[in-house]
Amino acid sequence: MVYRPRMSPISPENRLTPEGAQALLAMLSARVEVKRGMNEGELDHVEERWGFRFAPEHRTLLSAGLPTGSRSWPDWRDGDPEDLAERLAWPVDGVLFDVEHNAFWHPDWDPRPVGTQDAVEVARTYLAKVPVMVPIYSHRYLLADPDRTGTPVLSMHQTDIIYYGTDLVDYFHHEFGHSVPTPEGHQYATIPFWSYFLD
Repeated sequence: MVYRPRMSPISPENRLTPEGAQALLAMLSARVEVKRGMNEGELDHVEERWGFRFAPEHRTLLSAGLPTGSRSWPDWRDGDPEDLAERLAWPVDGVLFDVEHNAFWHPDWDPRPVGTQDAVEVARTYLAKVPVMVPIYSHRYLLADPDRTGTPVLSMHQTDIIYYGTDLVDYFHHEFGHSVPTPEGHQYATIPFWSYFLD
């Protein structure tokens, strides 16, 4: 495989190219089937159907090829709608679980109601406004924002949320290739609300 330099995690000029996306997908060739990429109409349909917009590099990746054949990969073309809905709801549902069962309460929210179910409902209204995170693989997520590139990939399990890549390219190397340690003191791009769990 041809080595490609890492993109800067915060530079809007360094967007993933189709060639770069093909190189990332090549890392998966021995593990999973990569079907033909999704065309613009298919990607637009997914965005309209589910009410979010892919990040530029995520859209480029899916245009280059669609990993399938394992439940860990969301199948945006032929996947079960219930499964896709559960994947998209996973980040918010995880926070709500911790509100209900582990006394989590975000410091920017109004005071927590005394009753647990009241607290869950109040939290749900706040969480309806947070940025959408879109599944890439298993519980690894990327911000849904067509105007931002280079945001970190997060591993999300309830409020146990950690960085899993400085950006999509770094994530692929970390998960499927040969990981390179993140430089000490690296500044990750921030994601409204979700970055709270990473500080």
